[in-house]
Amino acid sequence: MTTPPLVYLVAAERSGELLGADLIRSLRKARGDSIAFAGVGGAAMAAEGVPSAVDIDGLAIIGWIDGLLAWRRVKERVALTVADILERKPDVVVLIDSWGFMLRVAQGVRAADPSIKLIKYVGPQVFATRPGRAKTLAATVDHLLSIVSFDAPYYTEFGLPVTFVGNPTLERMPVGDGAAFRARHELPSDAELMLVLFGSRPSEIRRMYDVLVRALARVLAHRPALRLVIVLAEPVKDVVREKLAAETRLPDNLIIVEEAEKGDAFAAVDLALATSGTVITELATTGVPTVAAYRLGWITWALIRLLNVMKSPYTTLVNMASDSNLVLEHVQTRCTAGRLSASMEGLLEAPQRRLEIGQALRQATDDMRGEGRASDRAAEVVLQYLPDA
Repeated sequence: MTTPPLVYLVAAERSGELLGADLIRSLRKARGDSIAFAGVGGAAMAAEGVPSAVDIDGLAIIGWIDGLLAWRRVKERVALTVADILERKPDVVVLIDSWGFMLRVAQGVRAADPSIKLIKYVGPQVFATRPGRAKTLAATVDHLLSIVSFDAPYYTEFGLPVTFVGNPTLERMPVGDGAAFRARHELPSDAELMLVLFGSRPSEIRRMYDVLVRALARVLAHRPALRLVIVLAEPVKDVVREKLAAETRLPDNLIIVEEAEKGDAFAAVDLALATSGTVITELATTGVPTVAAYRLGWITWALIRLLNVMKSPYTTLVNMASDSNLVLEHVQTRCTAGRLSASMEGLLEAPQRRLEIGQALRQATDDMRGEGRASDRAAEVVLQYLPDA
């Protein structure tokens, strides 16, 4: 009996494993059960029948200092992942996002068994910061699947094949039913709703929860009728629920929902306050005017400023792609309760401006989507590296 080709996927955080789950579905659609899968990931990939060979808890890391603090844990998980890949000897390994972790896995596999093909899915944002990573990646993997249309030249210069597939995040969000959401939660059709997303990484909750709550409390002091809709990201939902249960600065009538209701919640709200990340792109696809906030560790931030690492004036992908401040960004020193609340109140007081921003966000993400079918296009590339593809 012929052994089916094996695709091994590695994802170290929530946004990456969602891409992995999408890719698994597309590969199965193309080749049925004639492909075997294994990998490292979380609940979304496990739901597709690919349980994780390595625990990814604690690997969602942003910033140099957090990386140093987690170095022993990361090194251990890298070694376990490389060992599992070498034992299974897949035909192709797809390394999804998470630059530092995936680079170390790729280097470990390449050094031990150069015959295993390596595909990086989502490149580091070399158009915004640290362009030298393009050369490093080109020396390490066989192909890059890019989710943005304008970064290919950075990599092809060093001989790395690049395929722009588009961003599956732009296709993943269902058309939500805002009216149904309001009905389910007994909210009047004219109730003013603010969506709140605290983040999906434990480090984001530690850094962002308090400043976001203080900003919300300021807005509520002026607009007591405003209702808050809080969507809990799966990896941190228990931590956030616990914090909210003990919270005294916010009203008791919070609407707290899990990711299954995200699409309907997005369709129901007037505005969002969100920790910057993949969710900002999701909000943009549905035209939700958004105030985005982010804080790195202060030492990491100081190093970024000292070394002039950031090359783009923007931090969110939507703003980079549109070269405009459609998403109101508040990063590090500008991420204060006063600045955040002022941005929120400014938008709440300007319904016409919100409408215009929403339309511009939809247009920007339409332009970013490319030809669509991002996961199917990614699957087509992966299939090229499999026998009998």
